[in-house]
Amino acid sequence: MPYQRFPKVEILSLSPHEIKFILSETDTSMANALRRIMIGEVPTLAIDLVEFHENTTVLNDEYIAHRLGLIPLRYQPPDSIKGKDCQDVFNPHYECVCYDRCPRCSVEFELDVAYKVSGDEDVLAPLTVTSKDLISNNESVQPAHFLSVEEQENSQDEGISIVKLAPGQRLKIKAIARLGINKEHAKWCPVAVATYRFWPEIMINHEQLSLLTLEQKQELVDCCPDKVLELEPLTAEIKAVDNAWDICTYTEDLAFTQNAMKKRKEDDDFVRITQSTDKFIFNVETTGALDADEVVMAALRVLKKRLNYLAQELESLKSM
Repeated sequence: MPYQRFPKVEILSLSPHEIKFILSETDTSMANALRRIMIGEVPTLAIDLVEFHENTTVLNDEYIAHRLGLIPLRYQPPDSIKGKDCQDVFNPHYECVCYDRCPRCSVEFELDVAYKVSGDEDVLAPLTVTSKDLISNNESVQPAHFLSVEEQENSQDEGISIVKLAPGQRLKIKAIARLGINKEHAKWCPVAVATYRFWPEIMINHEQLSLLTLEQKQELVDCCPDKVLELEPLTAEIKAVDNAWDICTYTEDLAFTQNAMKKRKEDDDFVRITQSTDKFIFNVETTGALDADEVVMAALRVLKKRLNYLAQELESLKSM
């Protein structure tokens, strides 16, 4: 009977736009599946169609439409349906029963900004059109202008810049946002970074280290560029630093140095650093369309749905 695993998650840090956690008691296949789903299969809203009514700016229609598509759109459910995300409320446009578009599969935005002048002014600074100028017909769906309050305070604009207008120029458009995933287009990607690293397993052979002099031990500690080892001043013993799991990069400098210290090639290593096969450190940063914890939970729901579908298909094959 195969070994049944019970994966565990330990949250190391959590903020609205970033999460770091440890996934353990599983293997690389599960870790990589979760990472790929977070990148490519978590549904979000993004502007997919732009109708231009007037554009006298320096940028052509296609360039502006591309910029609009990359503005992250955030869904905030009302109190009456708290706990639901955008994929629970909106249908993918190719699955909706409407003829063209409807509130169940799309959200409309309007933007109309003109730089009007009376004619007697001196040279004026350009007017920046930002995501703040997008007016949504759905109060629950708004552009994510900033990731954090700190970013908002440091920004010189009121939102994400779209184009700059010179005096007398105008931009008037209507944009349609739809539900989609990154596999269809990158504008639906909910994450800016989604990576994992193997947990380092540091094994220190104190018996072998007792054969080294204090200078050799110090050389062994200093040879690691990521400084995962330290020498105790009182006991003269080598140990791993407290945050070794976070800074370890698996460099080969340690192996080269201790091989030169060995009397025989077949002797055991003084210190061995290997990659764990069942423990992983995840780091996820979002674009602002979803909170970091929402991205992880949505990815787990997608993974569960895929596994249930696979189980149903296997059952149907058995019954044939």
